Amino acid sequence: MNSPLALPLAQSVIDRDALARDGSELFDLIWLEPATRIIVLHKGKTLVADKSLKLFTTEEATAGKYRVYLGRSNARFEELEPGTAIVLSVLTDNAARELEPDETKWHELRRTGAGLAPSHATLFTQALAIHNWHETHQFCPACGEITIMRQGGWSRFCLKEDRELFPRTDAAVIVSIIDDQGRILLGSQGSWEANRWSVLAGFVEAAESLESAVKREMLEEAGILVSNPTYLGSQAWPYPYSLMLGFTAKVDSNNSAEDIQADGVEISKLRWFSKEELQAEASAIRLPSRISIARALIENWLGEEIETATELESN
Repeated sequence: MNSPLALPLAQSVIDRDALARDGSELFDLIWLEPATRIIVLHKGKTLVADKSLKLFTTEEATAGKYRVYLGRSNARFEELEPGTAIVLSVLTDNAARELEPDETKWHELRRTGAGLAPSHATLFTQALAIHNWHETHQFCPACGEITIMRQGGWSRFCLKEDRELFPRTDAAVIVSIIDDQGRILLGSQGSWEANRWSVLAGFVEAAESLESAVKREMLEEAGILVSNPTYLGSQAWPYPYSLMLGFTAKVDSNNSAEDIQADGVEISKLRWFSKEELQAEASAIRLPSRISIARALIENWLGEEIETATELESN
């Protein structure tokens, strides 16, 4: 079933308001708006309550290491009036402790995202992606000098090189491989807990088309040729700042489904699942989070949502 994927993190809930980023008084003006809301991050984690992010007013939030203007809410962000300014504040250790000293109340996207409302999970993803970029791009790649933030947090600038640096996005393909019996190929990494499975994925290399990346990565990770890569959808994945491009592909007629061989590096074992087998083993198997494109690809092939040990353990 090659219908469009239902991707929670692919929706647009914010007008990124790029034309406003150049203003030198941007944050001063935003802070004058009583409706402005702030999402806080500390070590990649945020605060949540009742399936929603805790969004703070300018009076409630403490000063952080840096701020990023994320944009303004649109009508799809149901909890906020359209046009509400939203700012990311990345906190120091002291500021985070002052705001919430209980470390167990700070949540990461991988574990909490599936329980958030889609609009809140999307906002968390955007905030985390730009945060991860800033954390790893504080120095100029040309001269090594420290860079400064500009454009409301959407670029960094090297004074020595007179060079503007913009957030990068790493493209990665993620693929549901289907054989001539209609089975799906799932793999498991050695570092994962027992019986956790997912579809295969890999980064796109320089000057490589997405279709070529699909074929190369599947051959590298599973030892199998695939054909007819079909694009199904994309969504951001902020680990660290990726764009996951979802495909489905068929096992190429020049090889057999039994030719699969895990690379032993990224993938430790591989297995073909029929729909009946996956449904029968659902209570014991662990699949990717519901917010991930990997889960969407699996359920797109299955033709329905499935409750696995992943969900049973969190209930």
